[in-house]
Amino acid sequence: MKLDMLVLSAHPDDAELACSGTILRHIDMGKKVGLVDLTRGQLGTRGTPEIRDKEAEAAAEVMGLAARENLGFEDGFFVEDKEHILEIIKVIRKYQPEIIITNALHDRHPDHGRASDLVSRACFLSGLVKIETGQKAWRPRNVYHYIQDRYIKPDVIVDVTPYWEQKINAIKAFQSQFYNPESDEPGTYISSPEFLLFIEARAIEFGHSIGVKYGEGFTSERNVGITSLFDLL
Repeated sequence: MKLDMLVLSAHPDDAELACSGTILRHIDMGKKVGLVDLTRGQLGTRGTPEIRDKEAEAAAEVMGLAARENLGFEDGFFVEDKEHILEIIKVIRKYQPEIIITNALHDRHPDHGRASDLVSRACFLSGLVKIETGQKAWRPRNVYHYIQDRYIKPDVIVDVTPYWEQKINAIKAFQSQFYNPESDEPGTYISSPEFLLFIEARAIEFGHSIGVKYGEGFTSERNVGITSLFDLL
């Protein structure tokens, strides 16, 4: 299945937190969007990989993804080597996306920056015909990195105001991870009620900077081109 956009994230819920509004907007535009999680979040304090699998499926349904899969890399310990890069190349060639979105360039969680580097390298190498995977070589037109815990000045901000409630529903599909007053699991940084307020505050900040209520920010690996200044808000 060819996709228009493919999101590659280190952990289940990374994309929901950082770019699900953008995913929802593009699906609403008629684009086919898929999501591939690199790990199952095996080291997460709360929940289990099996629970996270089910929550990822529920979030995919909320967003209306065309495809979602998990590469099963070792949470916390995957590295930028040939084995891991080839697995990502296979996924890129399988879905042949025009655009890839992936983790922040650097962040509080070291897996995020490492996934960012890994995906960027795989995107380039995927276009080289002499790397044989039994698939046609494919290189996406552009790679965007969403912004996560640590603030990074965005190159592009997407207005996600009409999709905010649905984005929150996608995040809350991960019931084991985020604020749940009925849970008896140990509290974590992301399970506090303040964390979801932070997610909203960041979206309001980005939205405010482009004159809308909610926005999601991205950095680009190359200059973003347009055909008319009227394409901009």
